[in-house]
Amino acid sequence: MSARSAVLLAALLAAACATTDPYRLDAPRSGAGVELAPYAMREECFRLDPGDRIDFYFSSTAAVAFNIHYHDANAVVMPIERTGSREASGDFEADRREIYCMMWEAGAESALIDYRVRPLPRR
Repeated sequence: MSARSAVLLAALLAAACATTDPYRLDAPRSGAGVELAPYAMREECFRLDPGDRIDFYFSSTAAVAFNIHYHDANAVVMPIERTGSREASGDFEADRREIYCMMWEAGAESALIDYRVRPLPRR
């Protein structure tokens, strides 16, 4: 194998490793006009380590249940929970390493949601 081929192979392997974690939140994520049928749910999940911070925002055309949660064995832990909301925003700091999910659940009325989540600098 030539030196050039070895460098190219190393670069490809590094790129593949960098993209294998679908939960990594290293850039803002957003959705616009995301449809929620009656009683449907939608999640946006990401990994946070202790001290990692996010800024979040959503708006909805109808009232929805919203939370940020993670799973701990058989329990669902919800550090943030809002019911009957058309809009919410804030920042959140993780106190443990978990895969956290922002979740929206429509009621009897369908909804369109716009959302954004982005990493914030550590304090």
